[in-house]
Amino acid sequence: MSQTIQLGKYRHFKGQEYEVLAIAKHSETLEEMVVYKALYGEFGTWVRPASMWTETITRDGQTFKRFEKIEE
Repeated sequence: MSQTIQLGKYRHFKGQEYEVLAIAKHSETLEEMVVYKALYGEFGTWVRPASMWTETITRDGQTFKRFEKIEE
């Protein structure tokens, strides 16, 4: 799955921007994880399963990618 997730900036479907820093593997399950940081507020660093990163969200009858790559 990491081939479809590139390093760089992304916009969350709620509007906030994040930067993907790395693709990692969970030490026990080997599940692919996305390491990313917020580009706002306290600039926290987070980890999310790659399967969640690439999923589609439906909200208020509209469908969105959870994260959309920002082309620079």
